[in-house]
Amino acid sequence: MAQENLTLREITKENIRAILRLAVHRDQERYVATNANSIAEAHVEPRAWFRAIYSDETPVGFILLYINVDEGEYYIWRYMIDVRHQAKGYGKAALKLIIDYVRNMYPQAEAITLSHVPENKAAAALYARLDFVYTGEIDSGEQVMRLALR
Repeated sequence: MAQENLTLREITKENIRAILRLAVHRDQERYVATNANSIAEAHVEPRAWFRAIYSDETPVGFILLYINVDEGEYYIWRYMIDVRHQAKGYGKAALKLIIDYVRNMYPQAEAITLSHVPENKAAAALYARLDFVYTGEIDSGEQVMRLALR
């Protein structure tokens, strides 16, 4: 199964153009910022951690976390799978990698949070399949979900 070969890799001068070319389906553009915008924001936020999602040697997605250990915040700020690689199981597999990363690197973490535009039903369903639950909070018009890690 291709999802078993997923890795999270640093974005470097060698791969940045390939990561910038990744894009969601036209109908999803209103739900997530471009990778260029996300990388720019990450460079000015000291608590940002971001990686390219690879299947073998092919970039298939992007993840940006906001990690504030002092406040106990572990937030999936941006997350995308390229349109050419959607509906292949990469989304769920990559989220599992990210959850494992937080669990292993930050054993004190109690939860991971994220938010999504209410109209993004596909994202909501994916997050729910991984046991994220709604908190009842709204952040900048987006519904907040939480995954308990303990």
